[in-house]
Amino acid sequence: MTQISDYSRRYEKVPVRIFNEQKDASKVIVEDIIKCAAKKLEEKKNLVLALDASSACIPVYEDLAKAYEAGKISFKNIEVFTIDEYYPLDRNELQTHYRFFKEYLFDLVDIPQENIHCLESNKMENVAEYCKEFDALVKSKGIDILITAGMGSNEPGSPYDSRTRVITLNYTTRVSAASDFFGVEYVPYHCITMGIGTLMEAAKVYYLAWGEGAASRIKKLVEGAPDLQVPYSFLQQHSNLEICIDHAASANLTRIATPWLTNTCEWTDYMTRKAVFWLCKKLDKPILKLTDRDYNDNGMNDLVTLKGPSSEINIKVFNDLQHTISGWPGGKPNADDSTRPERALPYPKRVIVFSPHPDDDVISMGGTVARLSSQNHIVHLAYQTSGNIAVFDHDAIRFADFVREIAPVYGFPQAKADSMYKSIAEELAKKHPGEPDPASVREMKTVIRRGEARAACRYLGIPDERVHFLELPFYETGGVKKKPLGREDVDIVKNLLKEVKPHQIFAAGDLSDPHGTHRVCFQAIIAACEELKHEEWFKDCRLWMYRGAWQEWDVAEAEMAVPLSPEEVEIKREAIFRHQSQKDRPMFPGSDKREFWLRAEERNHNTAILYDKLGMAEYQAIELFVQYKFD
Repeated sequence: MTQISDYSRRYEKVPVRIFNEQKDASKVIVEDIIKCAAKKLEEKKNLVLALDASSACIPVYEDLAKAYEAGKISFKNIEVFTIDEYYPLDRNELQTHYRFFKEYLFDLVDIPQENIHCLESNKMENVAEYCKEFDALVKSKGIDILITAGMGSNEPGSPYDSRTRVITLNYTTRVSAASDFFGVEYVPYHCITMGIGTLMEAAKVYYLAWGEGAASRIKKLVEGAPDLQVPYSFLQQHSNLEICIDHAASANLTRIATPWLTNTCEWTDYMTRKAVFWLCKKLDKPILKLTDRDYNDNGMNDLVTLKGPSSEINIKVFNDLQHTISGWPGGKPNADDSTRPERALPYPKRVIVFSPHPDDDVISMGGTVARLSSQNHIVHLAYQTSGNIAVFDHDAIRFADFVREIAPVYGFPQAKADSMYKSIAEELAKKHPGEPDPASVREMKTVIRRGEARAACRYLGIPDERVHFLELPFYETGGVKKKPLGREDVDIVKNLLKEVKPHQIFAAGDLSDPHGTHRVCFQAIIAACEELKHEEWFKDCRLWMYRGAWQEWDVAEAEMAVPLSPEEVEIKREAIFRHQSQKDRPMFPGSDKREFWLRAEERNHNTAILYDKLGMAEYQAIELFVQYKFD
């Protein structure tokens, strides 16, 4: 855990605690709640919590339930307020925050029903009066601890002194919630939320954020100024605020992004590269044109003193960056590999590319997969989940109709095909918006995504027998919420690794995935590798992490850069297009409105531009990789 330094106070306006894992932060918060509950009990008072129905807060609620099971806390003297709720929405719908808290907390502890104060989601005749009464109840009870990953549903422009009210959700908010409702069109347009003024009255606030996707938000909260367009920024003015984040979420803080501006920096090779690239960007200069004065004028005179002059630093960093570039991601046979990111031998290599969903492989590293295939490596594609929840209902109907129509052409039993179509059509007709699919529909959607994946693999020259559909059990719940990673999941990955005995593994290190699947899939791979790393074949195996679906690696982190020509960019695009159900309008787009192929293409192109500006050769696009190091 990292805490704020005196030097950072010049930039950071509020206390920040950086944890290695979410569970570490959760433990600290739960211990505080236990102490506060015990103190309140001595005073014969109730502890009042205000809770956010955000996935970022789930570890806290899970640990609270575990603490209750262990006899460390009772909820009989704890009252809970929920801070927002979709409106109008039947309270029993899967997406209500009421259901969220029942599942994660209320049904798992001994909290009395009268101590639960959930905002109403059902439609009311006088919702304004209800909001006023709820706000008065909050004020009369007084919030002791607020746990949040935002500021309720207060949208940009919400006044500082706003109270509990109905608010219209903007499009970005609704898109971010689309995965819970299986489509943005089903997300309610309104929400009841505690106002900024209501939330700011909490005696203590814990603000939680995890992953790279939260980095810009944390930067604004910690180092920016209070801004009506950034509702959570008003938390800066709270007298008892504690921000709990992980290292990924801290990435944009000055002390992390540019530590040489806050204190004497430990000039490792990585930090040197990071600083040099930052300086190049700031001054719009390539690496080899930086001067001593450039370093001295921008807070890096100690780097020049320790490792200078600037010309030596420049050449070292230039060469390091140049050596990341390789058109042979599997290693170039019969070549000197001393400065290449991958070893020349063995050749050809056995390669497994793990893809969390069918399409992550081609979105993130489609050019590299094509290169590995064309260079005659033995490439296996392993799709870890079915991705079936990301297929629209109309696609399932369309494919069922195709089966019905094609049956007589090839002499298949017509009655069976008609029955299948009727069953799927009826199941979908009965399904309410936002409800998980029944098993028969999920199977059809799984088949759709399998066919698309095979089509993409064939296009890239990978035969069907080297395409593996693992369908890890943690994912197969039918809904957005998944099961925890289990022994069975790890064993499935482990068995494939033992079967193939790869020399290279490629895995998604894109941990900002808003749905969490990428993170769990990566954990399954690491867990399997940890159990296999002492085997003889594994000693000659390297694990490369790719990104691209949600973001790209920082160039300073990159250890392999695979350049793509304009023709190879087109190949990658065509491979992505084979995933037709995700084309045009993916079900779960995240906050980025661009289609996945366009996101990837522009990210890869921008990376190539950055390499060019740093003084490297000019390419059309570049895919980046970082090697995972096992202990």
